[in-house]
Amino acid sequence: MTDIQQQITTLTERLHYLNHQYYQRDLSEIPDQEFDQMLADLARLEKEYPQFAHPNSPTQRVGGTITKQFPTAEHRFPMLSLGNTYSEADLREFDERVRRGLEGAEVAYVCELKFDGVAMSLTYQDGQLTQGVTRGDGTRGDVVTSNVRTIKNLPLHLRPTPNQPSDFEVRGEIFMPLPVFADLNAEREANGEQLLANPRNAASGALKLQDSALVAARRLRFYAYSFLTAGRGTFPTHSASLEALQAWGLPVSDTWRRCHSLQDVLDFVHEWDKKRFTLPVATDGIVVKVDDFQQQEILGFTAKSPRWAIAYKYPAEAARTRLREIRYQVGRTGAVTPVALLDPVPLAGTVVKRASVHNANQIAALDLRLGDMVFVEKGGEIIPKITGVDGSARPADSEPIKYPTACPACGTPLIRPEGEAHFRCPNDRGCPPQRKARLEHFVSRKAMNIDGLGAETVGRFFDLGLVTDAASLYALPAKAAELAQLDRMGEKSVQRLLTGLEESKQVPFDRVLFGLGIRYVGETVAEKLAAHYRSMEAISAATATELAAVPEVGGVIAESLAAWFQEDDNLALVSGLRAAGVQLALTGEAPQAVSDRLAGLTFVLSGVFEQHSREDLQQLIQQHGGKVTGSISKKLSYLVAGDKMGPAKREKATELKVPIISEADLMAMLPTETNAPVAAEEESTSTTLPSEDFSPETSLPAKPVTGQGQQGSLF
Repeated sequence: MTDIQQQITTLTERLHYLNHQYYQRDLSEIPDQEFDQMLADLARLEKEYPQFAHPNSPTQRVGGTITKQFPTAEHRFPMLSLGNTYSEADLREFDERVRRGLEGAEVAYVCELKFDGVAMSLTYQDGQLTQGVTRGDGTRGDVVTSNVRTIKNLPLHLRPTPNQPSDFEVRGEIFMPLPVFADLNAEREANGEQLLANPRNAASGALKLQDSALVAARRLRFYAYSFLTAGRGTFPTHSASLEALQAWGLPVSDTWRRCHSLQDVLDFVHEWDKKRFTLPVATDGIVVKVDDFQQQEILGFTAKSPRWAIAYKYPAEAARTRLREIRYQVGRTGAVTPVALLDPVPLAGTVVKRASVHNANQIAALDLRLGDMVFVEKGGEIIPKITGVDGSARPADSEPIKYPTACPACGTPLIRPEGEAHFRCPNDRGCPPQRKARLEHFVSRKAMNIDGLGAETVGRFFDLGLVTDAASLYALPAKAAELAQLDRMGEKSVQRLLTGLEESKQVPFDRVLFGLGIRYVGETVAEKLAAHYRSMEAISAATATELAAVPEVGGVIAESLAAWFQEDDNLALVSGLRAAGVQLALTGEAPQAVSDRLAGLTFVLSGVFEQHSREDLQQLIQQHGGKVTGSISKKLSYLVAGDKMGPAKREKATELKVPIISEADLMAMLPTETNAPVAAEEESTSTTLPSEDFSPETSLPAKPVTGQGQQGSLF
């Protein structure tokens, strides 16, 4: 083994160990900075010597793999569903059926909390994670291995033990922790995006992302709950297998319990009825399994589910209370959101005083009236919401709630853009809550992240008239003496703030663009725009049509962005930031032109491509003199069609007689040294393929994996 290879192996093993200590045992053996430096050193060595990189290197945690479409794989052991019940009587009947099936033999159960996430099947071979597959239809699922590898508490390499098989599967649940879900929804609300309904949907959506780096940012977690292998007799019981999984380094929730009687099971159900709300993960019930694997085999299966397991689902907890008031909040983008103020009522482990009503449509649909007795539930057991009205308790003289026609903060008449659910205040320059919220967004962690200047502090400065917009923040050093006189500030706090302001001038351009709070311009869009145009000046000069051609931007975002740069106040803001020394352009050299082979040609890229990302194709076209646009017109040279292209684009291109070509056709138009290798069945020499002849390639299913399941759990 070479010195470099030994360095990579040593760093890999050390980082695996530290990850296990941190995520499984809550032990931090070294400072975060030292860990990050070790990870950076490993990434550098792997880049320089890729032949020595381990497949499950800790560097895989940060993601970066782009998957254009997920292949499918057949489950060796079907991922069947469980029978559900909502009553204790059904649990008693289940116990009776089990005992009859076992002819009166003694039986023990394992009770586990049913986490509300995404079921996942993981394959480990020789201690290494080799594959992650979703449940799918129970027989086949999507292979999402690159996304699964980003989950930090999931070991990529297991600790070896004498009883560890060389090839086995682990079933478990991938979930989004409740604090992460709350942060994600707060960010979406600030960006004017639709809120996610619950953590399960958020986790499911994250696993379907094509960029594993974005999956890593969602901070998903994993709990293992069963072991499967083609061999027999590895463990006598399900509880023994759970203990083994934990010993190997897999995360197993410590909430499970072995129960020796039905009464023990019912006690477990009652214990966690309220206690589950103290956990940082959403739960919706209890799974009860026969512990002994031989007894499981005797009981067997029905067509859809095992006879040895059942899921008890807790009923959705609701409370009845009185609606006292509707208040209207104005967000950063001007959206006016109604919030219900309630008589305090206990619900799902907390005291609820406020509830979401979402928008005017929901107020009308529920026929809400002040003084109503309303029913409140927690959506996904997270966000309180009003779900109904007790009409029998309504006063005879009650009147429907009238949604305001003017902004509750500045009095400006509200507007309701076509197709939108929210009323909005269009006075974005003069409405105090909007201006204040934009400042809070600008200094937030994912934008400028100014040390010493959090949302509360900058909001306070705004209320005192010390700052008015993002550019005015950089005038605070001249007011240092005044700041030091404020309560809870002092000289040290002021110095920290001023240092943070100075350091923020080095924040990359894409985060500055995101920090401006332009409607619909989230982190990803800001990154794409910055990479494409490289400067604020170039973005401001682009038309809406040109902006829409940038990957992941589209027409709605482009129109919003173009309109923003038409406002004199916004141009003055950008000018002020430029004068302050904030980064308004990317550093380094822009991509250089390679040839003029595509000069004079314009392209629209649509769908998902096999060999390249849309960004890569756009860059190739531009490097060879071509242009990429977002709309189809008679002047368009080619529509480059990938898989899952929308039918509207195809129809319009056909109507206007615009040639529709494939990714391989496009590559054939480039110089030979640029053309990436393409599979034989995808090769084409035509550059004017008629649209009716175009048929995107479809992926072949993965080769089925065969094998007999042992007596272990399938869930």
